[in-house]
Amino acid sequence: MLPAYPGILAWGLVTGVAMVKSGLAMPYALLMTMLAYAGSAQLASLPLIAAAAPVWVIGLTALVTNLRFVIYGAAMRSSLASYTVRRRAFIGYFTGDFSFVLFMNRIAREGQFPHRDAWLFGTALSNWIAWQSSSVVGIVATSFIPTEWGLQFAGTLALVALVVPFYRERPGAAGAFAAGVVALVGHAWPFKSGLLAGVVVGIIVATIVDELAQGQTPDATA
Repeated sequence: MLPAYPGILAWGLVTGVAMVKSGLAMPYALLMTMLAYAGSAQLASLPLIAAAAPVWVIGLTALVTNLRFVIYGAAMRSSLASYTVRRRAFIGYFTGDFSFVLFMNRIAREGQFPHRDAWLFGTALSNWIAWQSSSVVGIVATSFIPTEWGLQFAGTLALVALVVPFYRERPGAAGAFAAGVVALVGHAWPFKSGLLAGVVVGIIVATIVDELAQGQTPDATA
């Protein structure tokens, strides 16, 4: 996890600062970071909270923004199915983008290695500690962190390593392109719904392209 720490710390700090500057009182910001533990969903919902949007819109925005974790869970299912539901739910709360990528990379290299739940929990817990520590610092020290530091950009860079590799495959590239077009077209839509539409369309397009690619067997194309 060490190479990922700079990005995790920057992203957590940005989220902590954004919560307070959006108008959340410090106790609510601390509660949100501990319960939600989802930077992208938190950042997407904050403008809606500040605008007093309906609760269902805020909840739906957070849910759709984090739909990628449904895909993560499906990808890890075969590796963790032998463990109890309670253990899987516990690990699920702590699992983040970076720990998921590291886990799947090791599965690809070594197969179903022993004590994989403990290994995943170890990486996920270290991710959680780094995130929460930086987020709490951002919440507490908001007035001392200038916006001119451009930490939002640093946090975005942390996600580049996760996003760019997916572009090498057609489903990822097609989904990203479709999501980007829809989000751009719907930029001015109310309640940031253009972002929601982009996420949904991107997932649908990527899934369809993936299904079509899997159906193109050598016999079918001969």
